[in-house]
Amino acid sequence: MRSEIIQRLARECGFELAGVASAQPVAEDFARYRDWTAAGRAGEMRYLTDRRGDVRGDPRNLLPGARSVICVGKLYNQPLPEYQEGQAVFSRYALGRDYHDVMRAALEQLASKLAALEAQEWKACVDTAPLLERSYARQAGLGWIGRNTCLINEPLGSWFFLGELITTLELEPDSPPPDRCGTCTRCIQACPTQAIVPVVEPGREGEWTLDARRCIAYLNIELRGPLPEEHRESLGPHVFGCDICQEVCPWNSRAPETQEPAFAPLYDPASPLEELAALTPEEFRERFRHTPVMRNKYDGFLRNVNLAMHAKCASEQ
Repeated sequence: MRSEIIQRLARECGFELAGVASAQPVAEDFARYRDWTAAGRAGEMRYLTDRRGDVRGDPRNLLPGARSVICVGKLYNQPLPEYQEGQAVFSRYALGRDYHDVMRAALEQLASKLAALEAQEWKACVDTAPLLERSYARQAGLGWIGRNTCLINEPLGSWFFLGELITTLELEPDSPPPDRCGTCTRCIQACPTQAIVPVVEPGREGEWTLDARRCIAYLNIELRGPLPEEHRESLGPHVFGCDICQEVCPWNSRAPETQEPAFAPLYDPASPLEELAALTPEEFRERFRHTPVMRNKYDGFLRNVNLAMHAKCASEQ
């Protein structure tokens, strides 16, 4: 089955990007991943460093007999209101319905369309599966991995959710595109916490990677409990996630907006910090129900709001 057929079926399921990679280990990328975790850059994200880390080395660990990985991308970009002092900032991906549900349903629809053409076994993966999804998306031709570690597509940018359909079908693989970051370092310069750092491993001079322990999205989502003192004010008004490295990327200057109704904002993305700080547990659940913000839980969300308010006061002094 040719890649053109896969791309057509994927578009019918609502994906803007689609391509095919061979279900073989990406040994070089897996070695980089091992170096990254060994250096402690995963922080407290133990799901990246425990036994699931070993599984990431080969898609056939998730589906024995797998021959191909169908990689897809679904656009979530949407305009945000101009930020006003005292308002909270949410990552764009967290405004609408939880993408895991949307992506999984669309991947299952794609699997059904493929099964109507040819019998197969398959496994749908979103970002919770132990798979090096950006590596396979690159192999499938969806884009290159930028210095900010996001997958970047030349005409469409990087505002994409990624998903994979691991299948026993033998499909014609696509080819990875060239890296087009060039000499640009805007994402590195714009990061308030300097989370994009040079790689120090021998033979990898000139490469950059993400130190999650410094990343705002890690600090206000993944990290539980108190935040390191040196990064608290750097979080600024970000109460859930951070988009800075994508917002400054030149490849996103003309990124299209999503047409997916499920990703339309379910709450006001320009909420005042004082209003959010006064939410009761019940009001928090009602406002953010069905969105990724629920991942923070009430206590974690209030922690971030309080830090944002503290950063605002500090900037006024």
